[in-house]
Amino acid sequence: MNIIKNDSGWLELIVGPMFSGKTEELIRRVRRAAIAGQSVMVFKPAIDKRYDEIKIVSHSEIHFPSQPIQNASDILTYTQNIQVIGIDEGQFLGNPLIDVVNALLEQHKRVIIAGLDLDYRGIPFEPIPFLMAMAEYVDKFLAICVRCGNPASRTQRLVAGGARVIVGAAELYEARCRNCWTNPDEIVPPDIEQKRIDLL
Repeated sequence: MNIIKNDSGWLELIVGPMFSGKTEELIRRVRRAAIAGQSVMVFKPAIDKRYDEIKIVSHSEIHFPSQPIQNASDILTYTQNIQVIGIDEGQFLGNPLIDVVNALLEQHKRVIIAGLDLDYRGIPFEPIPFLMAMAEYVDKFLAICVRCGNPASRTQRLVAGGARVIVGAAELYEARCRNCWTNPDEIVPPDIEQKRIDLL
């Protein structure tokens, strides 16, 4: 309550692997803010067109209106009179998002960001780790491992190689626990493995 009384901005991070409910939680929070009569605006990277070109949509098909943006700095052009800013898939906006968030907090905004804390290789996915360190509140969500049913903290890419960012859903990614997860860049393709066997 002191944060609200002092008219101070604050940052909330919702992090975890794919399929853990991050977008759904972001939508829940911004909807509650709207019900409370606060002005709300949600942003998403324009490259994320998996379920809708405009709305943010969870894997369970819950949705909320949003503004697609190309760059993190675009957020500042829309938010002068907005009290609560939601940002989905924050990892896709890169390190420039850090300066944008600091500017919003200096304007006494409430900023809520959902994003992957680890990439498909299990490496911290900037800028999310930096934002977690800056945040007043951090919630780490877990999914369910599709292999064993344990809590899943990792995102398993189902194809090897390629760019760090490949936008996709269940056709390219699975939630896995630490034990069931493997780095796809270290997986030997079946045809190469068979050639090795033939040489023995």
